[in-house]
This record gives sequence, structure tokens and C-alpha cells, in this order.
Amino acid sequence: MPPPADIVKVAIEWPGAFPKLMEIDQKKPLSAIIKEVCEGWSLGNHENFALQIADATNFYITEKNRNDIKNGSILRLTTSPYQTAVQLHERIQSSSMDAKLESLKDLANASRDITFAQEFINLDGISLLTQMVESGTDFGDLLSFTLTAFVELMDHGIVSWDTFSVAFIKKIASYVNKSAMDTAVLQRSLAILESMVLNSQDLYHKVAQEITIGQLIPHLQGTDQDIQTYTIAVINALFLKAPEEKRQEMAHILAQKQLRSIILSNVIRSPTPINDEMAHQLYVLQVLTFNLLEDRMMTKMDPQDQAQRDIIFELRRIAFDVECEPNNSGSIEKRKSMYTRDYKKLGFINHVNPAVDFTQIPPGMLALDNMLYFARHHQDAYIRIVLENSSREDKHECPFGRSSIELTKMLCEILKVGELRKSTSATHIFH
Repeated sequence: MPPPADIVKVAIEWPGAFPKLMEIDQKKPLSAIIKEVCEGWSLGNHENFALQIADATNFYITEKNRNDIKNGSILRLTTSPYQTAVQLHERIQSSSMDAKLESLKDLANASRDITFAQEFINLDGISLLTQMVESGTDFGDLLSFTLTAFVELMDHGIVSWDTFSVAFIKKIASYVNKSAMDTAVLQRSLAILESMVLNSQDLYHKVAQEITIGQLIPHLQGTDQDIQTYTIAVINALFLKAPEEKRQEMAHILAQKQLRSIILSNVIRSPTPINDEMAHQLYVLQVLTFNLLEDRMMTKMDPQDQAQRDIIFELRRIAFDVECEPNNSGSIEKRKSMYTRDYKKLGFINHVNPAVDFTQIPPGMLALDNMLYFARHHQDAYIRIVLENSSREDKHECPFGRSSIELTKMLCEILKVGELRKSTSATHIFH
């Protein structure tokens, strides 16, 4: 006959003693169960003890998660979260470097558990860690485990990111800006900066004053994929939180710094396979950069705007190696005829006024931007395509103008330019 549903059979460990096999009644208060376990080993002050899952997580058993205990689970009797927090709060301030390091390792591990984290935070533990970082006296493993504990504690969302001082932000940023820094410290520092930017608009402005894209780029040129991933995550966070006009400026800087080539050479073509988190961060970067094209994609050309019309004149000039004729060169009708002939060769639908071709949105002015870029940067290929297709008489012609507009529109649909900004919140994109 199976045991009642509320009874769970477990083994409970205690250092220096044989494990106890025990049936736990899930209807009894957890404190009563802990008291019973303590009495079995003749331990007093049962309120100073707690039960943990005896695995790599070491998570505490609470009234909220006790139903996760399954038949056959191995539990461990240990000091309560409060007692452990008090002990570690004291030990990480030890004058002995060895004792301090071991305590920080224990703190970093224990901080993954929200029950412990709450107790340590209640002791003003976050402030203690930030003071230790700001003092600048710890380096290497001491600093690494201090930052790890800080990250684990903050990940629980108990403390607001807005509570941190400029001095702390500057110190974390300095670890990122240094050319040679301990890998673990650099990784934790990048993670902290990303969280600061994503969780506080005020901190975004402060972080943006301390680090530049140029200072982040070198971290992508190494071989550590975790560092590369966190670096792209920080770039994404800065991009996402920046005002609209600042994003365009950032995109220009990223282009100047050849971010695309650096990612291609050091990440995508790296012998190390791209892991899921890196793939996600690259996707986020792609979404953010493609969305910058939305305004041009949704902007109609104004046929009366001379500056916009000059772009079409430039396409004609490059293709046929002609300069704009002065007003007195031939009759108006003759010049109109020449323009119409050339615009037909360029493959526009409206040969008389090709500006009308760019009044459809999408792709709007983005199509014209692409055409001008191609004409200027790949001039020989541009001229060849225009001339080849303007002289074909079969049904396989590929008019440059019409094809460019349709191709731009198709790419916008495939790449979902602007769609993710409308349908997906920033928080969802990042998780």
C-alpha cells in the first residue's frame, strides 16, 4: 500500500553522524520537523538550524518550497539562513586574507539562495560589499568573489539598483576600462554594468559617462567567449536605453570602429562554437540596429524636395557619366527627353518623375539610400547592372530601380525591421 500523499521519505545528513532515514509529514510546520531532527541528534536551540537540499545548489527548505521535496531526497541539517548570514557578514571582514577569501567564496555560493540573500541583505550586506569594492584594497580572487556575491545578491531583485553611489559605478567601470584585468573580475564587472543600465535610466546616464564603445571593443578581440558575450550585452543595453538621437550616433561610432568586422572575425569565425547566450546577444544587437532603419523605411519621398531629387540626379550622373546640364543647354523639351530616357534606363517605373517611385512605404526613402550607397561604393557593378538591363529586350530584364525598391521592401519584411520594437518589450528581448 503506497504511503499517504503528505508523507515523504527522505534521508537527512548531519556532519560527523550517520544519515537518518525519516518520514516527513508535509502537513506539520517545518519548524516542528526541524525540532524533531535536532532532538534526534541531541541538538538544542533548534531555531538556529534549517534544512537544505544536499546537492550543488544547497538551497534552503522553506514553507514556500517544501512541496518540492520528493521521495528519496537527501536533505542536510545546517545552520539557519540568519545564523549563516551573521557569521559570513563577520568573517568577510577578517584581517586574515586566507580566511577572508574562503568566507567570500562561501558567500558567493550561499547568495544564490534567496532565503539566505534576504537575511544577508537585512544585515546591510550589500552596502558592506560596495564599500569593500570602493576601497580598492582587494584584487584578484578576493575582488572576483566579492563581485560574484554582489551579482548573485542583486539578481534576486530585492534591492533597487538606484541605490548605488557614483564612486561604486566609477570603480566598476574602471575594471572594464583597464586593458589588462583579471578575467573573472572583468566578467562580473560587465555583468554589473549591464544590469545597472537595464534597470535604471539614471544609472544609464552615469554608466554612459564612464565607458565608451571604444573601450568595450578590445574585449571582443580576445578569445574568451564569455567576456565577448558580456561585452555585447553591455553594448546592447547602452543601445536600448539611449535616446533616439543618441542611438544613431552610437550606430555611426560602431560602424567607424568596424564592429561588424570584429564580430565576424573574432566571434562568428572563431574556432569556438557560438553558445546560446552569445547567439541571443547577437540577435538582440541585430534587432536594435535594424530598427534604426525604420524611420527611413517609413518616410515618403517629397517630389518637391530638391535635396532628395538631387540623390536621383546623382544616380543618373554616376550611371551615365554626365554632369547636370546648365539651364541654357538646349531646349527644355530636349532636356526633359534626355532625363526621361535615362530614368527609363535606370529602371524607374515613373520615367518622368522617378521621385514618385519612393512615395510607397515601406520601403520609402530607405530604398533610395541603399541605391545611392551601392552606386557610390560599388560603382563598376552599379554601372554594369544599369547598362546591361537597359539594353535587354528579353523577358529576363532586371531593372535596377524597380528591383532595388522591391528588394529593399522584401528585406525589411524578412528582417522584420521595426516590428520587434512594436510587438516586444525591451525586457522580453533581453530574456
